Amino acid sequence: MVLEHYTHTMSKRLQVIIDDADYRDLQRVARRHHVTVSEWVRRALKEVALREPTVSPDRKLGVVREAARSSYPTADIDTMLADIERGYLGSSR
Repeated sequence: MVLEHYTHTMSKRLQVIIDDADYRDLQRVARRHHVTVSEWVRRALKEVALREPTVSPDRKLGVVREAARSSYPTADIDTMLADIERGYLGSSR
């Protein structure tokens, strides 16, 4: 079990208003994980935040468009895979 400790020197308080039924659900889930409701919510928020992309979709599209305009060396896929395999095996042509 991983224990995380939070210091209060850089903490911010967040107040969220939820109805009683939702709070009871949170309590049940937190109890199942042997943590407080606050700790469970912190972990859930962190997990959701980590799923967010770090680069904007516009930036990603720009990179893809730039790559599509450029000319990069390429080969037949079977040839490339055979070259890679030869490299793994240390074989020469």
